[in-house]
Amino acid sequence: MPIQQSLISPTANPELERALRERVEQHGSIAGGLGELEPLAVRLGLVQNSLSPRFRDPVLAVFAADHGLVVNGVGSQWGRSTREQAQMALGNRLPLSVLARLQGLQLNLIDCGIAEIMAPHPRLLSRKIAHGTRNCKAGPAMSLEQAHAGVRVGMEIADKLPGNALACAGMGQGSAESAALVLSRLMECPVQNFVISGPDMRQDELTHLLGVLHAAQARHRDVSDPMEVLAAFGGFEIAVMVGVMLVAASKRSLIIVDGMTACAALKLAARIAPPVTDYAVFCRSHTHRGLDEALALFHASALLELGMESADGTGAALAWPMIRSAAALLTDLHEANTPGFEPSGPGLPPTLFHTVDNPLNF
Repeated sequence: MPIQQSLISPTANPELERALRERVEQHGSIAGGLGELEPLAVRLGLVQNSLSPRFRDPVLAVFAADHGLVVNGVGSQWGRSTREQAQMALGNRLPLSVLARLQGLQLNLIDCGIAEIMAPHPRLLSRKIAHGTRNCKAGPAMSLEQAHAGVRVGMEIADKLPGNALACAGMGQGSAESAALVLSRLMECPVQNFVISGPDMRQDELTHLLGVLHAAQARHRDVSDPMEVLAAFGGFEIAVMVGVMLVAASKRSLIIVDGMTACAALKLAARIAPPVTDYAVFCRSHTHRGLDEALALFHASALLELGMESADGTGAALAWPMIRSAAALLTDLHEANTPGFEPSGPGLPPTLFHTVDNPLNF
């Protein structure tokens, strides 16, 4: 499915925005202002081009892949392989899995390039481009053909999604480092801005990490085209996420961006079709200082700041109730205050969103 920038419409609509603000302010005059929920509600209305935004079949998609860069002793995450981490997510042994289920989000894990074979699972979608990328310090992480193939895979996935809300997160050893290299080259910023975790980061660890990343950058010093940057530094999960975001935006779906990898994918998608960022809201799963730098590239702040050190995807699950609440200001609350309104069911307002028990069949 080819995608053109013209297929993604900017959300700017001054007349609708004015009406949305008036509706939100009307409720505020009755019960007081609701702070950051109010601009979020307006944003959701603009995304759906509606005074009454509603969500259906929300999905938390975790894109997993391995990276050749880890052979240099970087990118290890909690001492577990990407395959082990993915199995824990599918087995409901990670916070993101439990919280997604609690909040009515359909969790799906997409194998974009895990080095090892994954056993079949109802919530696992196998779209492996290859068994992990190559070491970008020694050469391109992937071929340009693989980069394009990854984007096409993501577009096919998003084209079959039934819902209109999609949370995106990455998983994999070396994923954050790959994303940092992509962001550094696209934005011409020092890579160290994206990899310093905080004041407690060990200096020897930082020195080694920067040595590896600077060598990778030097290897690909002349690369600047977005797709060539993707091919040079990887990873497959970023490529697939780019395609997913492009098609999700073309369908006017909300994109919930969680973590460094998702930020890198969104920045690449925005180089292809700038209006894609209109459909994105941001959350965070951890306190990594580099993520602050990534969010700053979009002039955005996270919906929630909880000081977590958990895996990407957790923040999206926790932010989802806030997003639903913001939409309710424009839908359920407005209808409840409309003369002659009769709530559906025994004293219950209309359902704001609808979920399914069965896993998605992409």
